[in-house]
Amino acid sequence: MAGTFTPSPGEPDETVPNLASPRVVRAMLARHGLTPDRSFGQNFLIDRNALNEVVRAADLPPGASVLEVGPGLGTLTRALAEQGATVLALELDARLIPALRETTDALPSVQVRQGDAMRFEHASMPAGSYLVSNLPYQISTALIVTALESGRYRRLAVLVQREVAERIVADPGDPGFGAFSLICRHYAEARIVRDVSPGCFLPAPKVVSSVVRIDARPDVDPDPDTFTLIHIGFRHRRKTLRNNLVAASYDPISVARGLDEVGLPPNVRAEVLALDAWRQLRTVLGGPAGD
Repeated sequence: MAGTFTPSPGEPDETVPNLASPRVVRAMLARHGLTPDRSFGQNFLIDRNALNEVVRAADLPPGASVLEVGPGLGTLTRALAEQGATVLALELDARLIPALRETTDALPSVQVRQGDAMRFEHASMPAGSYLVSNLPYQISTALIVTALESGRYRRLAVLVQREVAERIVADPGDPGFGAFSLICRHYAEARIVRDVSPGCFLPAPKVVSSVVRIDARPDVDPDPDTFTLIHIGFRHRRKTLRNNLVAASYDPISVARGLDEVGLPPNVRAEVLALDAWRQLRTVLGGPAGD
């Protein structure tokens, strides 16, 4: 992985024409009487090179169907459309819709819709679609999980908080490794493409962000029983896996035998188990007592 993008000095990389500049964003906000709303997690991208990196990470084929969540003023929306994509731009904040339409109305391949991404029916997207977004921080993990579970997307290319990016790609034993990491691992292969500094956004967030590329594995079936076990195992991170399972009504003797059969020590903690170990443990244990 390369270094961190800082705001672009001098002439920008013109790989993708776009509207990502402090001057343009400030002018649009002023013209429409808008200010960024923290409750919506609004941090508008104002760096052209960082924007181009998101577009490159998406690696869209001609005519790709794209869902963009939180398009804001339409800077990324426009860049995606100029790559030949058909874009559904889903914006929760109704105040931004006039500005978003101003940016995209000349682009027939863009559909602007006001709505809540957490209530969006991903099944309405064509199979093999792409999700490309500067995601609002507060919904990023939940939305990534929902999108992957839907099975509708070939690839996600997203700007997220660096901490979230690290959780997506974390291995067992890494800081931040947990149920979210395992869900991402089950459904996809992911890598951090580039870090993006706070100065690339308006207003500048207090944290570093990252461009993450998430390539979905084809034809992955859900595994609800294993992930129920995983969520139980991570319920209290300071407790051992055995104690979490027993607290969830698994039989203590069966748990001890199961851990031994899978080759795990009795004091093992959830954060060191790889996905295959969880699957083996689920097969050995079955469900909690009384299931």
